[in-house]
Amino acid sequence: MVIDGERGGMDSDHDRSSAGGGKDAWPQASNRSAEGRDTPEAIPLTPLAPAAEPLATGRGIAGLSFPYQVVAALALSLIGLLACTQVAMVFLHVAPSNTLTEQHGKTIDRWIYPEFEQNWKLFAPNPLQQNVAVHVRADVVGADGRRTTRWMNLTHEDGEAIRGSFFPSHVNQNELRRGWDFYVNSHDSENRPNGLRGDLSERYIRRITMLRLSERDYGGTIERIQLRSATSSIAPPPWSNEKISTRPVYRELPWWTVTPDDLPARDAEQRDEAHGVQENR
Repeated sequence: MVIDGERGGMDSDHDRSSAGGGKDAWPQASNRSAEGRDTPEAIPLTPLAPAAEPLATGRGIAGLSFPYQVVAALALSLIGLLACTQVAMVFLHVAPSNTLTEQHGKTIDRWIYPEFEQNWKLFAPNPLQQNVAVHVRADVVGADGRRTTRWMNLTHEDGEAIRGSFFPSHVNQNELRRGWDFYVNSHDSENRPNGLRGDLSERYIRRITMLRLSERDYGGTIERIQLRSATSSIAPPPWSNEKISTRPVYRELPWWTVTPDDLPARDAEQRDEAHGVQENR
């Protein structure tokens, strides 16, 4: 029978295989048949995606092209040089008197003032504990005769211009305050100059005052002005037992007659023209 023949053939093949040392005569065929039995169906092969280009490894300045690296290096060098110069100038400005400050004091002051002025009162053992306000009133001559204005608080106006501003004006912060300090330090309690800078400080504070008053219309010509300061102590905190009077103490200056040198250039020209017309009449 066919089955027996096939079985006989397989037996003969097995015998030949055994005779040859027990090795399979067709190992590839037997392997393929085993793989076929284990794998139900062939898995189709998909082409691999192309490899992505490698990313640039450089970061920061190293990732820039050579011309931009040169520009960035120069910019960083300039910033570093300015920073070192600023630190050195501030250090020399606040340091005690020494050989460098004596020889180059003017150069240091030109760098520091007015933008980088240093005020160390916050860290002093006895910081400023007073509010000082500068007031002014004027004698105005108009068509209805002479009259005196009320006291006007120039310091309060500067404070209102600063309050709430992200970029407050340096003029509003320091011009009037420094001008008044200049005058007080150059005069005694009787308003007499105590040095060569007394006359300069007086002319300076008068020009500042007239510059502020020239922005208003009082219905006439300002002939005289008078300034005063109102100094009041800052109230102590609630937890302190210290008793301090917060009532203002006034210091009044004498009346000053306004001259053309005290006026802004535009107002001085207008006043000269008005006086010329009156003289011709």
